[in-house]
Amino acid sequence: PVPAAAAAGEESPVEGGPPDHSYSLSSGTTSEELLRKLNEQRDIIALLEVKMKEMKGSIRRLRLAEAQLREEIREKDRLLHAASAGTRKRHGL
Repeated sequence: PVPAAAAAGEESPVEGGPPDHSYSLSSGTTSEELLRKLNEQRDIIALLEVKMKEMKGSIRRLRLAEAQLREEIREKDRLLHAASAGTRKRHGL
């Protein structure tokens, strides 16, 4: 198995040292590094917002398709019920 840090493209921590997560900071972090990490986080948030909007659109389309399919089923059930009621009347059932 690949360690999570390696899978995420991060360098592995030094043996026994703290994990190097994008959200963890060492005491010697420079303002330039802080700014870079902040910008990375903003980029990630922006990407997630775009994905959420896409997913909301997909969910909306799926709900509309579901409603249309349910309406088609109701209509076909109604037609089948009407046809079977007509058959029973013709045969005196």
